[in-house]
Amino acid sequence: MNMKKLKNKLLAFNFVCLIVTVQGCSSVLRRDPLPSSDPPLPANFPDTAGTKNSAVIGWQEYFKDPNLKSLISTALSNNQELNILLQEIEASKSEVRARKGAIFPFITAGTTAGIDKVGRHTAAGAAEDNVANEIATGVPIPTNMPNFGFSADFDWEVDIWRKLRNERDAAVLRYLGTQEGRNFMITNIVSEIAETYYDLVAFDNQLSTLKRMIEIQKNALEAVKLQKANARVTELAVRRFEAEVFKNQSHLYQIQQQITVTENKLNYLAGRYPQHVKRKSDGFDHMMLSHIYTGLPAELLRNRPDVRRAELELAATGLDVKAAAARFYPSLSISSALGLQSFSLASAFTTPASLVYGVAGNVMAPLINRSAIKAAFLGASARQIGAIYSYQQTVLKAYIETVNQLAQIKNYGRSYDLKAQQVAALNDSISIAGQLFFNARAEYTEVLFTQRDALESKIDLIELKQEQLTAFVKAYKALGGGYNHAAGGSGNSTKMAVPKSAGQLRGGS
Repeated sequence: MNMKKLKNKLLAFNFVCLIVTVQGCSSVLRRDPLPSSDPPLPANFPDTAGTKNSAVIGWQEYFKDPNLKSLISTALSNNQELNILLQEIEASKSEVRARKGAIFPFITAGTTAGIDKVGRHTAAGAAEDNVANEIATGVPIPTNMPNFGFSADFDWEVDIWRKLRNERDAAVLRYLGTQEGRNFMITNIVSEIAETYYDLVAFDNQLSTLKRMIEIQKNALEAVKLQKANARVTELAVRRFEAEVFKNQSHLYQIQQQITVTENKLNYLAGRYPQHVKRKSDGFDHMMLSHIYTGLPAELLRNRPDVRRAELELAATGLDVKAAAARFYPSLSISSALGLQSFSLASAFTTPASLVYGVAGNVMAPLINRSAIKAAFLGASARQIGAIYSYQQTVLKAYIETVNQLAQIKNYGRSYDLKAQQVAALNDSISIAGQLFFNARAEYTEVLFTQRDALESKIDLIELKQEQLTAFVKAYKALGGGYNHAAGGSGNSTKMAVPKSAGQLRGGS
């Protein structure tokens, strides 16, 4: 009767502990409302009409220059930063495997062998003496007790509250986030190589323009020397023309140095040692990239890898909150063991005499001093809120980058047309100034300044075309281009199932 009362008291005590635990959980898990993660994107980009055309195509289709496409392909195979990131992705994949394995039971098997002796004046020794005296037949019990055993152990934490499954799903989302990080790096590499390639072509055109201008100025210098011989101009005019030629010849070597540095930058991005970079520099003035379909602003959420990565991280932090909250609740674990054990190797495999087994189930709940669990939960909640703001910031940055680059394409296009008219007018003025000078109707300074203005305007026109091409590349990158969406990017990648909670941007309790 006393034992029955004791069992009832223990049962009542456990029930009270469980109620206190659940109430404590509910008080801890109450949080302020989370900020909204839905980005309020405008319906259309400024000065553009919404279109159903996709804003993104693969870089193989967008860039037509075969030399540039060859450079990009080489870089995606040899770039060290990309290869380092691929190894980080492999490490993230291992984390997913570990989280998946934690859900299933752990079964271990092994064998033991040892020897043990107890004192005769102990309870165990006295029991052995009594057993030895009572055994009439059979194997005598030795004084030094050997121990041979073969066993298999079974341990399983039953995932009642989805703690382990949420941790697994969060790991899967972060692995998918590393894949998006890889796609974002591919986008950056493609755009950087394209920008640098067009910079190199622009430097080639600056070099050829400067060489042509130097030839024109040398011819003008010879003409001025003849004028001086005929006493029509002074030594000052000769020296001014010579100084202009020397200045442009000095600038020639500066451009050559820029070409060398730009070539080596491309070689570095391609993961190879310095060598000549094949390119086509002719027709730079009329070079133009494919037309970009802007699509709708909402497509940025689907096309940009950095936005998708931020979204996956946001979903993962929500699962982290759920997994941290589950630690407040009681956990159920089941353990069992099955094996053979005997003091004699010969009789170790005799059943059922040597058979040993056991099963136990534990239900444990934190009751006192839960500060570590509470700190983990609050930390996960703070990281989730931070992920919401980071996601909003990423979307805002993507939208602003796109608007800036679209405006840059439009404004640079208009500026280039006007600059081209200026260059044409100054080219005509060079010959006009020369004729006026030889007819003694213009000063040599007018010829000199006209040549200088014409050279500067041509260089400015080349730089403006360079900026225009760069704007097209950056707009393509801002819209989410740079890798093949249909093929899932370049290179090999491991596909992994997306958990159902991946689309829930606001996880947590």
